[in-house]
Amino acid sequence: MTTELSVARGRGSEPRPPRRDDNDDIGPGKLSWRYRLTNLDVKVSPYLYIAPFFVLFAAVGLFPLLYTAYISLFEWELGADEQPFVGIDNYSTLLADSQFWNAMVNTFSIFAISTIPQVIIAVLLAALLNTALRGRTGWRMGVLLPYVASLVALTIIFGDLFGVQYGTINNIVEFFGFDRIDWQAERWWSHVAIATMVNWRWTGYNALIVLAAMQAIPRDVYEAAWVDGASKTRQFFSITLPMLRPTLIFVIVTSTIGGLQIFTEPLLFSPSAGANGGATNQYQTVVLYMYQAGFQSQDLGYASAMAWVLFIVIIAIAGINFLLTRRLASSGEA
Repeated sequence: MTTELSVARGRGSEPRPPRRDDNDDIGPGKLSWRYRLTNLDVKVSPYLYIAPFFVLFAAVGLFPLLYTAYISLFEWELGADEQPFVGIDNYSTLLADSQFWNAMVNTFSIFAISTIPQVIIAVLLAALLNTALRGRTGWRMGVLLPYVASLVALTIIFGDLFGVQYGTINNIVEFFGFDRIDWQAERWWSHVAIATMVNWRWTGYNALIVLAAMQAIPRDVYEAAWVDGASKTRQFFSITLPMLRPTLIFVIVTSTIGGLQIFTEPLLFSPSAGANGGATNQYQTVVLYMYQAGFQSQDLGYASAMAWVLFIVIIAIAGINFLLTRRLASSGEA
């Protein structure tokens, strides 16, 4: 007569204990090989399923990052027979490089002009798309079109729009009685033009992310606020924004990372300038200078040191943004 062990309670998805019968050679305190295999499968399978991600990340993410740190300690030039070890000399030279600090100032200027209005407009646009508009699906697809369009094509189009002699923007400026602006030669205005390209491409993308978070807010909260007499504006500032805290943190951090790594827009803003970022480096960013040092001057050691300095700056700024956003959202909830 065969008997079956009862399943232990509270063990969730653990494998079922083995069945004892006349055909199983199980001694006291021993488990069958079938049960051992099942138990091993439950414990090991999840790690095998996620292993491809970590393998790819190690191959195309972690290894290049660490190898770049290694190269930054050498005078590593393409085509050279030897790469002498120089220690932190590349970093010392970088910190004394006026062109690097000029590129850093340009990067932060373009980042501030683009990211701050971008996040604000994205939240307002998401709030508009969350209302009862006609053809809401079409509007939501429309705000995403700049993101899916070719970045090179958009940059060339905006370069023509901001042209000095025949640009549409200057025609509008002149129509209102102002002088034409040399968008590529003047430092401040070149930053405004490049930031406009960035905002045009990324605002709709961030708006859809914020919109998805808005639609996840329970409607009961708004109904209770409406019963209490809260206006739409009060609901937006007292309910919507505080409950968007995780999403806003994500949008701000990702915008910070992307804004400090800007490359294509300033590179193609004036094709004749190339990686110089203008005749006087007036809109050369750190990544542009890194490209110039690594692939035009072929000084990979110096470019690698620049990459690591930028990496540390991005981590620091993203961390500050995260802490400030969380603090402001927490104080708003209180």
